Amino acid sequence: MSENTGKSRSAAPNGSPLHEDDEREQPDGAALCPPSDVAGSGALDRLVDTARDYARAAASENTLKAYAKDWAHFARWCRMKGAEPLPPSPEMIGLYLADLASGTGPSPALSVSTIDRRLSGLVWNYVQRGFTLDRKTRHIATVLAGIRRKHARPPVQKAAILAEDILAMVATLPYDLRGLRDRAILLLGYTGGLRRSEIVCLDVHKDDTPDSGGWIEMFDKGALLTLNAKTGWREVEIGRGSKDQTCPVHAFEQWLNFAKIDFGPIFVGTSRDGKRAAETRLNDKHVARLIKRTVLDAGIRSDLPEKERLALFSGHSLRAGLASSAEVDERYIQKQLGHASAEMTRRYQRRRDRFRVNLTKAAGL
Repeated sequence: MSENTGKSRSAAPNGSPLHEDDEREQPDGAALCPPSDVAGSGALDRLVDTARDYARAAASENTLKAYAKDWAHFARWCRMKGAEPLPPSPEMIGLYLADLASGTGPSPALSVSTIDRRLSGLVWNYVQRGFTLDRKTRHIATVLAGIRRKHARPPVQKAAILAEDILAMVATLPYDLRGLRDRAILLLGYTGGLRRSEIVCLDVHKDDTPDSGGWIEMFDKGALLTLNAKTGWREVEIGRGSKDQTCPVHAFEQWLNFAKIDFGPIFVGTSRDGKRAAETRLNDKHVARLIKRTVLDAGIRSDLPEKERLALFSGHSLRAGLASSAEVDERYIQKQLGHASAEMTRRYQRRRDRFRVNLTKAAGL
């Protein structure tokens, strides 16, 4: 591979000079503009703004933030090497991936999954700037294949929060307003097999807020969640439990009642004194912090040092817990988690009878 060390400024696809600010970060959908031969107008400008809003909605906020950081890191790396990030150079990107994998300099080597995510971020960013980057180009594909072959490791899985664990965790919560909210978050997240983002994105009704990711409907026998999730729209049914103390639907109703929430985001912050619900939607990081805090308070895996215990559990521990604890047909778990394949669901099952189907005996041996 050859390294391009040219110092000249790159040009944008339309031939105009590319400014340094354009290299570092462009707003999502910034490439959207009327054709050069079309006269501008107020109505057309409004449509451009609308199109940019739709472009921003094509990926989640967290994904967009990650892609922006990916581009900033790559642009900084290029400048340090005396190269330009635009136009895309498969040779330079291959060198960049090799540098990420080898961990040269002060930066540690990245995992294969992180490197692959960085590459996806670069592909996305180049598209936003009007360029095409083919990750199957030999300069990229062969380097990435070698990285996978040399450095790939089995995925590190977070520990599952099992039924007895979730009971111990909710028992550590008080019955003030924050405690009611956090109890509803844990129980709904666990029984629904929800992602962190899916928990906090819920509104009371459909279309209550522009940033809504779903809503919830109440029935005598349970609650129905309609989610615009990572894999598209899906419905999640959460039935009532055997007793109020551990029933997710009851916990949810208690939170809405005492917080006086009848519109907008369901899970919001509270006032400093903990007596009033705010209007601001919780960040999904609150769910991760809540899980880690209650795991410690409940004494789960107390045989390990605190640092290891904190690293062992995350938001995905709720989904893994449901998949591992629910003793029902696998297809029902797959539907609840929103997985496209049974194989993905099995990755979440930390304990299951792996040899329930014995092909050795079925083959007559």
